[in-house]
Amino acid sequence: MIKVGDTLPASTLMEFSEVEGNGCSIGPNPVDVTKAIAGKTIALFALPGAFTPTCSAKHVPGYVEHMADFKAAGVDEIWCVSVNDVFVMGAWAREQKTAGKVRMLADGSAAFAQATGLTLDLTARGMGLRSNRYSMLIKDGKVASLNVEGPGKFEVSDAATLLAQAKA
Repeated sequence: MIKVGDTLPASTLMEFSEVEGNGCSIGPNPVDVTKAIAGKTIALFALPGAFTPTCSAKHVPGYVEHMADFKAAGVDEIWCVSVNDVFVMGAWAREQKTAGKVRMLADGSAAFAQATGLTLDLTARGMGLRSNRYSMLIKDGKVASLNVEGPGKFEVSDAATLLAQAKA
């Protein structure tokens, strides 16, 4: 499992863009993780699935609500990563009103989750291999803090916890 001090693994996530700009076309666009995090501070949180109860009611809204506070603490971008396809993440972004606040990034094949060692096997619940629920602060490609939830928990990966770490 990835730990504090490790470099985030090279991988590609997908992002659905609603508008054309910054070299991105409308629709699915690849995000090269290594290039996207270079020289930046990223507040990344991951969760088991889009449109799931805790993720939709608490996890994403907390980061959307505190976006300005994260910026004030020196965070360049907030990323939400989930093992879903890019179209689902795009629809969820619209539903959660994340535009300009949280980048909703799809890890469709769970490659990123596997590379970090932060997978969650929900096959018995009909969801297959997913990402564990966690948050991490990344500074210029390296993990500065990592908060991994226990099974079924939502206690340490919330926006308030990661924001306090970003301010420290």
